[in-house]
Amino acid sequence: MNAVEIEEALSQLVLEPFDPAEFPYQFLAAFGFSETTLKKLKAGAATTSDVAGAVLLRNQIHLAVVTGEEPEIALTALRESVKTARSKVKFILATNGDMVAAEELSTGEPLSRPLSELAKQFGFFLPLAGISTVAEIRDNPVDIKATGRLNKIYVELLKDNPDWSTAERRPALNQFMARLIFCFFAEDTSIFLGEGKFTKCVREMSDSQSQNTHEVLAELFRAMNTPHDARQAAKIKSWADAFPYVNGGLYSGEIACPRFSKIARSYLLRAGELDWKQINPDIFGSMIQAVADDDERGSLGMHYTSVPNILKVLDPLFLDDLREQLAQCGDNARKLLNLRKRIAAIRVFDPACGSGNFLVIAYIKLRELEAEICERRKDTDAEKKTWIKLTNFYGIEIKSFPTEIARLALLIAEFQCNVRHIGQLEACRDVLPLHNTGKVVCGNALRLDWLEVCPPPAVKTRASERPPKTGDSGFDPEPAAETYICGNPPYRGGTEQTPLQKKDMEAVFAGRSSTWKSLDYVAGWFLKYADYSTRCRSGCAFVSTNSICQGEQVARLWPLVFATGQHITFAHASFKWANLASHNAGVTVVVVGLAATTSPTARLYEIAADGSAACRVVEHLNAYLVPFKHVVVESSLQTASALHPMTIGNKPADGGNLVVTADEFSAMRGVDQRVLPYLKRFVGAAESIRGRLRYCIWITEQAKSEALSIPLIRARADAVSQMRMQSSKALTRAGAQSPHAFQQVRQRGDETITIVPKVSSESREYLPFDLLPPGTIISDLAFGLYDAPLWNMALIASKLHLIWIATVCGKLKTDFRYSNTLGWNTFPVPQLTENDKTTLTRCAEDILLAREAHFPATIADLYDPDHMPANLRAAHDKNDETLERIYIGRRFKNDTERLEKLFEMYKAMTENADELKLKTAANKKPTKGKRNTGERA
Repeated sequence: MNAVEIEEALSQLVLEPFDPAEFPYQFLAAFGFSETTLKKLKAGAATTSDVAGAVLLRNQIHLAVVTGEEPEIALTALRESVKTARSKVKFILATNGDMVAAEELSTGEPLSRPLSELAKQFGFFLPLAGISTVAEIRDNPVDIKATGRLNKIYVELLKDNPDWSTAERRPALNQFMARLIFCFFAEDTSIFLGEGKFTKCVREMSDSQSQNTHEVLAELFRAMNTPHDARQAAKIKSWADAFPYVNGGLYSGEIACPRFSKIARSYLLRAGELDWKQINPDIFGSMIQAVADDDERGSLGMHYTSVPNILKVLDPLFLDDLREQLAQCGDNARKLLNLRKRIAAIRVFDPACGSGNFLVIAYIKLRELEAEICERRKDTDAEKKTWIKLTNFYGIEIKSFPTEIARLALLIAEFQCNVRHIGQLEACRDVLPLHNTGKVVCGNALRLDWLEVCPPPAVKTRASERPPKTGDSGFDPEPAAETYICGNPPYRGGTEQTPLQKKDMEAVFAGRSSTWKSLDYVAGWFLKYADYSTRCRSGCAFVSTNSICQGEQVARLWPLVFATGQHITFAHASFKWANLASHNAGVTVVVVGLAATTSPTARLYEIAADGSAACRVVEHLNAYLVPFKHVVVESSLQTASALHPMTIGNKPADGGNLVVTADEFSAMRGVDQRVLPYLKRFVGAAESIRGRLRYCIWITEQAKSEALSIPLIRARADAVSQMRMQSSKALTRAGAQSPHAFQQVRQRGDETITIVPKVSSESREYLPFDLLPPGTIISDLAFGLYDAPLWNMALIASKLHLIWIATVCGKLKTDFRYSNTLGWNTFPVPQLTENDKTTLTRCAEDILLAREAHFPATIADLYDPDHMPANLRAAHDKNDETLERIYIGRRFKNDTERLEKLFEMYKAMTENADELKLKTAANKKPTKGKRNTGERA
């Protein structure tokens, strides 16, 4: 269930006669709980709850229907119920059929309303459907209702007008929907000089069988596109002539309207019943975006991005600077005027604008600043009229309907700002005819020339375009226009991109990089901006997957961006960018701000322990979003600092035939004891961390003949051979000749192994690792050090190594993704003395002994951050102190200091390696008397 469907289901529920026995189950059904769940709940309702007449659904809600008492009394009983706490419910709710009382237990937020208004409070209960909510959705349900009703109109029109569903006609249908939306808004905000004027006209002039609804709408739209002095010649009908001239491009072009069925007409009239003046343009634009998209309609209403998240981009990009300047102005009229002129010259460009969220919020915030300036200057009503033009807002959107909605959302935002800041009367007087709105174009942002969409501003502003002078003397020249590029482009990893998106990326990166194919799709926007900035002075901030600031993508993207003179001016470290999608945890993102600046500082925003955003001012921010000068950590096939070589584990490519479960192991052993020498413990990430048992068939070349003589093994080998022969990969097919063996073998099978899982949870304070006995085989979901000195384990177990891996290796969401070539081989380690190695070996032994004391606890148990045993924590702390004293003679103060030291060492390490290569090359002089042909003398 999406938010729109839930609102509709609750609206229907409160219209039906109240049934005390069925209400709990009807309520839960409205939030998408299945019939199976509800049947089980009914069957066990009498025994599950400890409150008379109540229904309890574990982890969700404790709900009671009462008679003869106030719901608040029953709510208290639910709150004090032992079962409420034990079952970890999110909500408690009580109703007597007239009133409903509820509470969200995690926040303590209460709700008390007439039951008839339950649908208006649908946002309060959205977590029951696994939907994360934001305050704007809870407090203003009209956006959801409007989306739902427009969606019904759209779907019904497509059903009744199949010719309008073609690719050629769909843009016309989208424009028709945009016109309807404006009419609904205009009739409720007095723009049409009469409340409900549009809906009333459609109801009265179209017949109840809906034979002429399309003709009525076409005539209304024709009137709105005809100036009043031309209407007599155009023979506009009298009932349509009562509507004002709108124009602004919204009603120009095709006037024809799709035909309406009786159902479609009823949906149209129901949509007009809403109070459209309450629409939030940023929310509504996102909600309506999915209406015209067949693929996205199932997630209707799920694309809203909260204002706080949008401001993570806009505030540090330019709004914070404007606010600081406003604070410095005080009440100085001259300075305030100059700031207002600066604001009026700002241009905002979103090259992935969707329905215009970022543009709308930027416009609203700039209007708020302008209004504050006018208040401080004590401007007259005439002087308060805005200088901020919608034509300063630019966008690119690949789909036609969101493009229309983005333009419309800016118009609505402008009108609502005018109402707030200059009054309803003035707002209505100025809005029509519509002027040019935001310059939002429909197209592919990675193919369009951004300079054509948002050209460099003219050097000087013509006198006719200047804001009006005031009584201040010494009017300053017009400020140079500032251009800020922002947005939330599509992410898509290299393996997830469509063929068309791959061609988009090629168009951006071809001729500049040979490694672009693995880059996330969003990387194209960063390079397009970097190129744009060389022709138009600007700053940018994009929301992006955090993977572009980790791992190998850093080396593949950021040198190209920095080569254009860009610097990272601010960044938000990794956080979850969630939308309203059901059970969507959100993608992990960063916000990266860029500019060609000489500023000596940058700002790093991080999420503090209490969940608030903390800002640090630093000298530099590199591409890893670390406060250090620019450096790129590149994969290396060789270890640095005399570390023991680390390799990835063994890859079976066997169709599951060489891998044996614990149950299969027992069964095979019971059938034929001869298999035992060839069954080895098989350990990957899950087995290492959670102690799961798995085995594999491991056969050396010397033992092949004897092993394959065992029927159980022979059958599995034959299955491997068949699977590999059918593979599309040449390497796998070649492996069909040796079906007894893993496709990729990395070990003998008799080594002692230090294992590091390939992917592990970010929640642990230390990387998971283990020491495995000889005879263990590790899978390609882990890395291994074979017969390595134990002091290597002390390095892996350290906070220093964890922070290095977290920074330079790619992550899977926020989980650590280990890499031997990028994380282990590049890890900077000072030259260790024999005494250092002995001390570190003892530290590693102490960690292993501390673990052993808690046998059979798994690594997952031992490294649970809330339950880590004291002796194990102490052993790790001693290891950290020992290692950090080797690095700098004391403990590091924090992770920032750790990273700065590691990057400093890495930079020195790589520079020394480069110098050594140059010296070696210089010493290879040609032999005397011979030409330097490359041949040996």
